[in-house]
Amino acid sequence: MILPPFNCENKTQLRDLFDAQRRQTVFLKESSAGERVAKLKKIQAYLLANRTVLAKALYADSRKPATETDLTEVYGTINELNVAIRHLKRWMKPQPVPTPLGMLGITSYIQYEPKGVTLIISPWNYPIYLTLKPLISAIAAGNTAFIKPSEQSPGASAFLRVLVQQLFPPEEVAVLEGDATLAQYLLELPFDHIFFTGSSEVGKGVMTAAARNLTSVTLELGGKSPVIIDETAEIRTAARQIAWGKWINNGQTCVAPDFILIQRSEKDRFIREIREAIRVMYDAEGKGIQASESYARIINDRHFQRLKSLLDDAVQKGATVSIGGQTDAGDRLMEPTLLENVTVKMAVMQEEIFGPLLPVIPYDTREEVVRFLGGRPKPLVLYIFSGKESNRQFWLNRTTAGNTVLNDTIIHFAHAELPVGGVNQSGIGKSNGFYGFQEFSNARGVVKRQFGNLKLLYPPYSDKVKRMVKIILKFF
Repeated sequence: MILPPFNCENKTQLRDLFDAQRRQTVFLKESSAGERVAKLKKIQAYLLANRTVLAKALYADSRKPATETDLTEVYGTINELNVAIRHLKRWMKPQPVPTPLGMLGITSYIQYEPKGVTLIISPWNYPIYLTLKPLISAIAAGNTAFIKPSEQSPGASAFLRVLVQQLFPPEEVAVLEGDATLAQYLLELPFDHIFFTGSSEVGKGVMTAAARNLTSVTLELGGKSPVIIDETAEIRTAARQIAWGKWINNGQTCVAPDFILIQRSEKDRFIREIREAIRVMYDAEGKGIQASESYARIINDRHFQRLKSLLDDAVQKGATVSIGGQTDAGDRLMEPTLLENVTVKMAVMQEEIFGPLLPVIPYDTREEVVRFLGGRPKPLVLYIFSGKESNRQFWLNRTTAGNTVLNDTIIHFAHAELPVGGVNQSGIGKSNGFYGFQEFSNARGVVKRQFGNLKLLYPPYSDKVKRMVKIILKFF
């Protein structure tokens, strides 16, 4: 049964729903690992049973291939669910911590408790995975959740709405569909935690709104994630891995390679190899990229025009299109496109691309790369292709990024045992597995006096007390 949207743009209704969820937090805080796992298993069963429905919804939104939906939306979510289901009981147990010698007589532990009522604002590019991943963490930690999916992917939003309405009461989890006005109304509420995935500019607004209520935030943002290819890299393999990581979902991926810095001696060979990789992946039958059933489309006309403007600006300022460059506005198609002779003055090197354009910039020395990256915002992820361990360590020691992948692309994002997220401009906080559970939890430190006390240090501060303090400062 298709349920109608729960579109709650009236501030009074929003507040009533918020208060209902606030009351529910009392009961959820005391829920057991088994009860929370049962909820996660319901999400898992629903997702697996409705893969075909989901594939049709995402195809309608952006012509996303069904296999790509399975790989990028279903697999990552199921993996996240499996890890939480397997480990949640251990995560919820009090975590003992060592006792310093100077605090003899006490025991201490960390108890993870739910933060309370949470808000998840999710994006349109991976609308299922990037909504359900934080929801899994929120449920595992024992919270309630408001979900505001993107209005730019209506098919995915409807799927999420039906999933949530069939599995949860609204006082526990609620999907609210609407535009930026609804988001602004939601951000006025005093949530206990906000998890936002989207652009850095919008993220600043979310953080500003959260500050008014002293609400903690997780911001999964983006930026320009570079690729470094040195002279020891296996170029053919690197080209295929970069082509996959860049053009999956038509480049509309926050961790997609944004631009390439390549040792000048390897540039021409790399371009030949990535041209072949594009042909094999998207035009093996020679019918053209547009005929490929494996190549998604740009989400809407506005984003298509934004990307077309980036391409036109680069060409007008002297960039060369080495591969691709063909567009079709009616089909929201832009071919996989390589740009050479780009400069930092071009918009394509100033903005996150979030599409199928890929600038390639040659370098001569490693120090050039270090200076170039050191003057830019810290990226969400850095990709390093090198055949020498000493070279890989050189790059790791002299750069900063939220995550780094060596000799591959984007595989880290669905790694549920790794903390995934940005740093400074590319994000705040981490997600995935236990790290997502932590984001939605308050790590409550608990100290228990087992024996003894500190009465020897109580006032009045006699000479005896002063001598004791000196001993403590010297030996403990």
